[in-house]
Parts: sequence; C-alpha cells; structure tokens
Amino acid sequence: MWDSFVRKVRLVIEDETLRSRILFVLGALVIFRLLAAIPIPGINAEQLAAFLSNNQFLGLLNVFSGGGFSNLSIVMLGVSPYITASIVMQLMTILVPQLKEMYQEEGDSGRARFSQYSRYLAVPLAFVQAFGFLLLLSQQGIVSTLTGFALVTNVIIIAAGSMLVMWIGELITEFGVGNGVSLIIFAGIVSRIPKAISQLAFSFDASQIPAYLGFIVAGAAIIAGVVFITEAERPIPVTYARRVRGMKVMGGISTYLPLRVNQAGVIPIVFALSILLFPQMIATFLSHSSIVPLANAASTVVAWLANQVVYGALYFLLVVVFTYFYTAITFEPHQIAKNLQKNGAFIPGVRPGPTTTEYLGNIITRITLVGALFLGTLAVLPLILKGATGITAISVGGTALLIVVSVVLDLVKKIDAQTSIREY
Repeated sequence: MWDSFVRKVRLVIEDETLRSRILFVLGALVIFRLLAAIPIPGINAEQLAAFLSNNQFLGLLNVFSGGGFSNLSIVMLGVSPYITASIVMQLMTILVPQLKEMYQEEGDSGRARFSQYSRYLAVPLAFVQAFGFLLLLSQQGIVSTLTGFALVTNVIIIAAGSMLVMWIGELITEFGVGNGVSLIIFAGIVSRIPKAISQLAFSFDASQIPAYLGFIVAGAAIIAGVVFITEAERPIPVTYARRVRGMKVMGGISTYLPLRVNQAGVIPIVFALSILLFPQMIATFLSHSSIVPLANAASTVVAWLANQVVYGALYFLLVVVFTYFYTAITFEPHQIAKNLQKNGAFIPGVRPGPTTTEYLGNIITRITLVGALFLGTLAVLPLILKGATGITAISVGGTALLIVVSVVLDLVKKIDAQTSIREY
C-alpha cells in the first residue's frame, strides 16, 4: 500500500498537467482566503464573537461561507446563496415537471442548464441575504448603523463578493481537480484548525490529558464511521438478457447496481438546521421589538429552543425526516426500473416493471434508515459531548467533519482517476 501511495505521489509530481491543476486549486484557495480576511467597515469584533458563539445558524453559515462570516469579510456569504439556490431548484423539480425532466433525462447538457439556472437564482438570493444580515447585525450592535448610500454600498459589495467566490469555485471545477464549491467550504473549515490548536496549547492542563486522549480516540472513531457510512453501498445484482444481432451475441453479462447507504450526503443536516434555527433567529430579532406582547412571545420561543434536550430531540428527528425526504427526491426507483427494462436488464428473481420498482423502493427504505440514524447521531453528537463532559463543542462539528471527509475522499478519487489514466 505504501509503495502504491509513493508511486501515485511521484506520478502527480512528474505529470505536468496534473501538477498544474493542483497548483491552480491551491492558488485559487489562497486568493479566496485573502478575500476572507478583508472585513467590511464598522465592525465591533467583541460583539461579533459573542453573537456567533451563541447562534448556531450563523455558525453553520460560517461553515458554508468558508469562514468568511466569522470576521464579516467582503465574502461573508461565501457560496451559501448558491447552495440555497441549488436546494431550492432541487425542491422545484417536484413542482415543475420540466425541471425534473431537464435534470434527470437530458443528460449532461440538461444538468448544465439546471446549474446555470441555480446561478441565476443565487444572484437575487445574495442581495436578500446581504440586506437581511446587515439589518440583523446592525440591530445587535455588531455593525455600525447603516443608512442610505452606505447600506446600499455594503449590500452590493457583499453580494458581489458571494458571486466572486462562486466564480472561483466554478474555475476550480473547470481548471482544477475536484468540486470547486466543496473545496472552498473545505478550505474554510480547515483554516480554523491552526487557531483551535493554538487555543488548546495556551489552555493546556496536564490534568486533562486523559480527556484529551479520549477526544482523540473518539475523533478517530467518528472519522472511521463517517468514511464507512459515506463509502457503504448495497449492491443489487443485475443481469443483461442475451440478444443475438446478426452473427454477434450481445448481453448475457452480470453486474450490480450500487445503492449508497447515505444517498443524501450532508443536505439533510443543512435542511434541519435551517428549519430549526431560522425561527430562532427571527425570534431573537423580534425579542427586541417595542411591542411588548410580541417581544414576550419571541423571548418565550427563544428560551424554549435554548433547552438542549428539546433542541437535540427536534434536531435528530428533523435530520431523519429530511434524509428520507431528500432521498425520495434524488432517487426514483420507477425511473431506474424503467431504464433497466429499456436496456434489457433485470434483477434475478424479480420481474421487470412495477415489481422491480417495489423491490428497489423497499431496499432503499431499509438502507436509508441506517444512513438517517447515522446522520442524526452525527448532528447531535456535539450536544451529547457537551452534556457529558461540560466542554463546549462546535455546534456544527458533525456537519464540518462530514464535509471534510467527503471532500477528501472525492478529491483522492479524482486524483487517483487522473493518475490511472496517465499510467495507461
């Protein structure tokens, strides 16, 4: 294994094209991190740190902005408008049959048009998010009061920064290696590691060494579990019927259809956090209202959602529900059964058509349960650790870990595929 790894690394270094692609990715990420260090004017840093530590929704936004929200940089929204637009477009496939046909049946050209529509939708979303967050942060005393021209200017700057980051991500996808948007999020998460290590070094306590070792062991076990579930799949045997065309015999081969345990990826956690924490943010905003009954009602909602047991139970339940929901959107047993029948393929022991649809639906329902329970546990794991040890964990630690592992696995596969092509 070590010899194979060394050989792959040597191929990466020696191959000029692949080396250029990797250097392009590194250069684009450096530019992104430089942009993330340029703050908008008039920020109260202490108020911002306190507000982010107590708001999990903005903590999640900081992950998807690549860390740009933590210091309110000009790219503070990061790729979050594009991610929101992509989720909205995925949901619209249920309501608009034309979009569903474009995404699933028109091949690469249809998916390219679908992505283009997502980019168009991301533009107005970036302006709306920039305006909303500036008003919220201004009310919290984090940003100096903005009126008139200053407000419009900052909104345009923040929205333009988001579009710039989206463009950098597209360039990475086209001229680099891997998915550009995922790599930008990955870079933002990884950029926080040196700060976390330095804080741990300054607050090091020798009496806490067993706790530190316990966290290292638990972290290694969690990473192994994430890799296992991310890569796990249920193979469905598929046989192609033998056909005779002229003097040639075609088909008669057996293969398998891989059904992933975690079909939905990190999307259910994003959905659940948005549904659960967006009302909390609105309630926090309304708790400062001059209307007393409205302020009291909003304060009650904030206090209720601040209960860790209630919050954790709702969070886990929503992740499980949204895992099934998103899997139902992206995986269609009827379409797969139709494609198998069209290509002369069948599952041994299962009749083509509706019976195959029912068979695939039952299997995906069972394996999705495993993925849903895993995602739910991963989502509430920071809350469990905080309750068990009293140590404050990162509220979106599970989400960040899942993103990092998924991006690394995808990047390794892409590089391995490129080196394998050049070997042959």
